[in-house]
Amino acid sequence: MHFRMDWKSVKFDWNRARAFLVTAEEGSLSAAARALGMAQPTLGRQVAALEDELGVTLFDRAGRALSLTPSGLDLLEHFRAMGEAAGRISLTASGRSQAVEGQVCITASDVMSAYHLPPALKRLRAIAPGIEVEVVASNDIRDLRRREADIAIRHVRPEQPELIARLVRTTSAHLYASTAYLDDLGRPRSPADLSDADFIGFDSSDRLISGLNDLGLSLTRTNFKLISANGVAGWEMVRQGLGIGVMMKETADLTPGIECVLPELDPIPVPIWLATHRELHTSRRIRLVFDVLAETFS
Repeated sequence: MHFRMDWKSVKFDWNRARAFLVTAEEGSLSAAARALGMAQPTLGRQVAALEDELGVTLFDRAGRALSLTPSGLDLLEHFRAMGEAAGRISLTASGRSQAVEGQVCITASDVMSAYHLPPALKRLRAIAPGIEVEVVASNDIRDLRRREADIAIRHVRPEQPELIARLVRTTSAHLYASTAYLDDLGRPRSPADLSDADFIGFDSSDRLISGLNDLGLSLTRTNFKLISANGVAGWEMVRQGLGIGVMMKETADLTPGIECVLPELDPIPVPIWLATHRELHTSRRIRLVFDVLAETFS
């Protein structure tokens, strides 16, 4: 069903929203003014006018330093989505999106590549069919600085200062098992009920065991009869009833015959970061792919 927009509820000016967005991303009024090619006092007035329109304070000001307020942080992602949509409109209206061509290499985990990247690639093909994408499905972190990939999808924030990184979403992971496995095991009602259960591990280290025990479980290495560094293979073992595994909620939702185990356990936060080299971000095709990924995953 088509959503009918309440246009009367939109009470801010897009130019002022753009002024806020660029200031937040550049970190200062002076840098934002240079990026937009306008005078700093004019930019400052636009940001102040937006605050008046919205009735919130977006920045804390201490001398020349600016920091986002909690309200500013809350609104930032919404304005980013508006900015990305405006970019899509400009490209489409001018026909330039169809003319963007060339290769882009994306690296992501095997699970992200198999289950969650294809919808983004489908959108990209519709917007810019001339872009050729190579997907490196690997759980090893590729080095963007050495151009092993153009864009990386990661679950930890890259710390290298030469990279541009954007947190597009934070989701969660939980314990899952197949309905058939739980029919045999019996559905646990407390963490203690899992002390003799079979689990699927990621590697031979104790990191997963420690993390799950921090949630209240009492597991040892004997619980992990199967280990696979390949996330897709490990998830297939879970689907076929070989044990309990940890997986992102969205992946589990795509998999029939899977149930959440002890859903009352604290969720495991899973951030989704996009990263690219600052130099590469100036490439039109890489910026386009980056923005489509951000828009899809957010």
